[in-house]
Amino acid sequence: MPQSVQRPLAVAIMGPTASGKTAAALAIAERIPSEIISVDSALVFRGMDIGTAKPTRAELAAAPHHLIDIIDPLDAYSVAQFRNDTLRLVDDIVARGKLPLLVGGTMLYFKGLADGLDDLPGADPALRAQIEEEAAQLGWPAMHARLALLDPVTAARLAPADAQRIQRALEICTLSGKPMSALLAQREHTELPFELLSFALEPSDRAVLHERIARRFDLMLADSPDGNLLTEVEQLRRRGDLHPGLPSIRCVGYRQAWDYLDGNIDYATMRETGIIATRQLAKRQLTWLRSMPERRVIDCLGADPTGQLLAQIGRRLG
Repeated sequence: MPQSVQRPLAVAIMGPTASGKTAAALAIAERIPSEIISVDSALVFRGMDIGTAKPTRAELAAAPHHLIDIIDPLDAYSVAQFRNDTLRLVDDIVARGKLPLLVGGTMLYFKGLADGLDDLPGADPALRAQIEEEAAQLGWPAMHARLALLDPVTAARLAPADAQRIQRALEICTLSGKPMSALLAQREHTELPFELLSFALEPSDRAVLHERIARRFDLMLADSPDGNLLTEVEQLRRRGDLHPGLPSIRCVGYRQAWDYLDGNIDYATMRETGIIATRQLAKRQLTWLRSMPERRVIDCLGADPTGQLLAQIGRRLG
């Protein structure tokens, strides 16, 4: 009886923001020949380094990185593009005899990779414009409440101010006549051409993660040789072609800094709302993670989480 062909191994390191994913991946790469694939919808944008907590030059030089600085902030990067790029990259990395490390906190990318692509209707510019016009009059929380009536499952995992995803979910409901959650549930599961060993760095104490988030945001606002978050956003504004409606400027921290530079809020409010938005992001990331039963949970606040990762990966590699 012929033996089944063993699929190559890739490792996913998931987790909420500020859980130490980058540090863990670099520590693994020191011990095991690896290349890192970023699974982060903000790190794809060029010129957005400080507010996205992009790996430093030294960190980028320590191991090969992919899917960082690949598009302009004026453009968008879809789940389909991520999946296609990642399938190609994993194949290339394995061919080079290295371990692919998929590292990040954009859970929609991880889910799209593992579950395959959906058959959702494409964008409708006229409908999007109509939804945005209504949102301008009523506010995105009101649009979120409307979505909760049409698609409570999707609304439950979206923040009331998550304009981009609320807009897309309402668009899908209108075009298809069905909730987005129902369409996603119908899609066929596609087996990956590699085995994905998934780890999740999750905090045993949410309050400690919140403190980390606040400290990191304050560091982004502090002066450094490369500037700070506000100087970075000022540079983006000076281009003249970017605006708060773009996915890039909707990134946590950037939209608050943009509001401050527009004179809509004061510095203290900008800092407070930036930290709150980042904590809300972490909460949503943890909610996504709980829906992934195949993950192996490691306490990012525990004793030597990197050592635990290495031990489990080592056992799998033999």
